[in-house]
Amino acid sequence: MRILAVFLLICISSFQLLHASDDDAIFYESFDETFEDRWIVSQKEEYNGVWKHAKSEGHDDYGLLVSEKARKYAIVKEVGEPVILKDESVVLQFETRLQDGLECGGAYLKYLRPQEAGWKPKEFDNESPYSIMFGPDKCGATNKVHFIFKHKNPKTGEYVEHHLKFPPSVPADKLSHVYTAILKPDNELQILIDGEEKKKANFLSSEDFEPALIPTKTIPDPEDKKPEDWDERAKIPDPTATKPEDWDEDAPLEIVDEEAEKPEGWLDDEPEEIDDPDATKPEDWDDEEDGEWEAPKVDNPKCEAAPGCGEWKRPTKKNPAYKGKWHAPLIDNPNYKGIWKPQEIPNPDYFELEKPNFEPIAAIGIEIWTMQDGILFDNILIAKDDKIASSYRETTWKPKFTIEKEKQKEEELETGPADLAGFQKKVFDILYQIADIPFLSAYKLKILDVIEKGEKQPNLTIGILVAIVVVFLSIFLRIIFGGKKPARVEKTKKEPAETSTNQEGEKNEENKEKEETSGAPRRRTRQEN
Repeated sequence: MRILAVFLLICISSFQLLHASDDDAIFYESFDETFEDRWIVSQKEEYNGVWKHAKSEGHDDYGLLVSEKARKYAIVKEVGEPVILKDESVVLQFETRLQDGLECGGAYLKYLRPQEAGWKPKEFDNESPYSIMFGPDKCGATNKVHFIFKHKNPKTGEYVEHHLKFPPSVPADKLSHVYTAILKPDNELQILIDGEEKKKANFLSSEDFEPALIPTKTIPDPEDKKPEDWDERAKIPDPTATKPEDWDEDAPLEIVDEEAEKPEGWLDDEPEEIDDPDATKPEDWDDEEDGEWEAPKVDNPKCEAAPGCGEWKRPTKKNPAYKGKWHAPLIDNPNYKGIWKPQEIPNPDYFELEKPNFEPIAAIGIEIWTMQDGILFDNILIAKDDKIASSYRETTWKPKFTIEKEKQKEEELETGPADLAGFQKKVFDILYQIADIPFLSAYKLKILDVIEKGEKQPNLTIGILVAIVVVFLSIFLRIIFGGKKPARVEKTKKEPAETSTNQEGEKNEENKEKEETSGAPRRRTRQEN
């Protein structure tokens, strides 16, 4: 039944494809035929990766394959008449399959400007001027589906890269995926993965692109200087306050607890450590060269059953009379003027736009550096609207994806409990969605690092998954509560600010003394030389 269902899906998809007119697609590359006579491989020396016309694993469908690891690749094809990105919707779509996974590398496309902008197909490289760059990229903390467009500043004449903020993450599997970018005449951008909307943005919004397409109307005056008499202190020490007569600044932080008593059974005459009775002098030990041999020390077994060994000393306790250095209490500063900021002046680079002035697309190029092979590109499409792109998704991508998904389920059944594997995938899918939440952007690198470590463990247990969730919960709570301690600790704030400093200073001295003591050399053994 499963095979029959897939067969019917392929038949329906083929029927839909027959009803999709060639005129509906502005540009379409299926790679059903070899690319060598139609695409131009860069002849730049550093781009030595070998492209191959190869089948997608498990299918009879061909694509453009990255065949070698740790190589730079560059290949380009002109689209015929340049595609004008004005007044009408334009859809950019392509498929890619990371057949060997993707730990570090790109799988994105560059939509290039006309050659008059200063590039040649045989010299295509990372400096070739593009209008849009779109597609997945993953390496280390980077895990995103790029959308970058270059726009000419009408005031300066310079081209500026504008990056989509908080882009979606790359699917973490080895299945075929289709990436779609829909550019609409109302300045809206939609990013779809496998036909599902993952991101919506507005080209004119400063919240969606970095840097913003339209500069701010005003900027801080670079010539403005803070007046010398400007007082930014909101609080100042009370000049009328005096130190109380009973305030003893010399009282120690801790004192000996005179009420403490030596525990019964304390072994005063037993050392905490003794010579290892099982140790023997090495046969090759030379007293003249290595010094007198002494057995290494081990914990005294008699001390394990006793409350303690060696000379007993009364412990210390917090000094109730300790107050630390006295400081005058703070009061509102009558001369406070606030935090100084330079005055705003009109931005000389400011301009207004009703819509982006995109450069036309004259060619499609793939220019990547990757540590993985097995990256397969297929079904590159430029269309007039998403209905056309949707039709291609149904006819070219979905049948393959359905087969791959079924095969993945069968492999999961063979290799382990399907419930656990499915649970793991759902957890990682959720974690990637959490990583894309805007207010977590400051923690995104840490989140992605945790996810990647988890994905590299094929036998990931529920316990480890729970641990990952705990990390996210900790970050979430830290954001909510700002990393503050519980309210009960606020009692210590009644003491002068210097108090905590003094306490830390004395503790540091104590730690330093301990380090010096512990750092003293013991009796030397041969192994220590």
